[in-house]
Amino acid sequence: MAMDYAPKQTTAWITGPIALSLVVFGTLPLWIESVGLYQYIGVEVLIWVIFALGFNLLLGYTGLPSFGHGAFLGIGAYAFGLAQFEVWPNLWFCLIAAFTVTAAFGAVTALFLSHRRGIYFALMTIAFGQIYYFIASKWTDVTHGEDGLLNIARLPVDLGLVELSIADNGQLYYLCFAVYAVLVLLLWRLTNSPYGRVLRAIKQNETRVAFVGHPVGLYKWSVFTLSCGIAGIAGALFAMAQEGAYINVMSLQWSGIIVLMVLIGGGFVSFWGPVFGVILYFVARDVLGAYTETWLLWFGLMFVVLVMFKPDGLAGMWQDLMRRRTRTQPAPVAATKAEG
Repeated sequence: MAMDYAPKQTTAWITGPIALSLVVFGTLPLWIESVGLYQYIGVEVLIWVIFALGFNLLLGYTGLPSFGHGAFLGIGAYAFGLAQFEVWPNLWFCLIAAFTVTAAFGAVTALFLSHRRGIYFALMTIAFGQIYYFIASKWTDVTHGEDGLLNIARLPVDLGLVELSIADNGQLYYLCFAVYAVLVLLLWRLTNSPYGRVLRAIKQNETRVAFVGHPVGLYKWSVFTLSCGIAGIAGALFAMAQEGAYINVMSLQWSGIIVLMVLIGGGFVSFWGPVFGVILYFVARDVLGAYTETWLLWFGLMFVVLVMFKPDGLAGMWQDLMRRRTRTQPAPVAATKAEG
């Protein structure tokens, strides 16, 4: 499965889909309740979209399956809380601390992973994820174990001359939206840069990339580190949303769920696949969950059906629909000169 690539758009900072996503997410608090949902689900969706876009750098673009990535979401949450409690309760400082600490853990982990591939890479990500989960659960003096790190504040947005409160969910949503807007622009440019093209090439054939002179190990190390740093930012936002940091998000269950989100959305074939997958997951949770406690079973069955019949996911289905629509449009009639 090849990643969707549009050469005409690679030099643009703002494309049609980016503008559409900014409009949809930017206006979401104005209409979400009218469709039967609630404000907090918007916060959750944006946080997990940020996490999924970072994760897709590994899975969708580089073909590296990480099944322990939830650990880095949790590390970001703990780093944000500890920076707030122990160092300086400033929003920007704590967000930077969450990114830096989580990226550092990712960088150390990637030293052991960057020369592995396939099943060996995947198994080692599980092992490291479980190591970090075990440390978080047992290092009670720092993480408070099963009780979690409680009373993490939603720190005000300090703009120098003015401070903006993010105490309620609507205000927190727009902080998450601002982070999403910056991240999606940067990731779009990154994935369509020469660096991103090398990542695509590694996914297709790692041996050939090494043969033409690219340092494959360094690329894999860097993309894993960056993906972990983005997970740390999502973890920091999640800590504010939940007003605490808990070890459950570091478990294999949540690591598996982010994989499901990306695959069912079509992360292998489209930059926007993770966004589709996250939205589907949370809408399914709230809509199906209103009728049955076994909603996750039905979501899993949906995933199985997609993998069997449409492994490109939702994004692949959309691309096929657009191709069919283009083929069925009548060809323009060439203009001819009138004789006279």
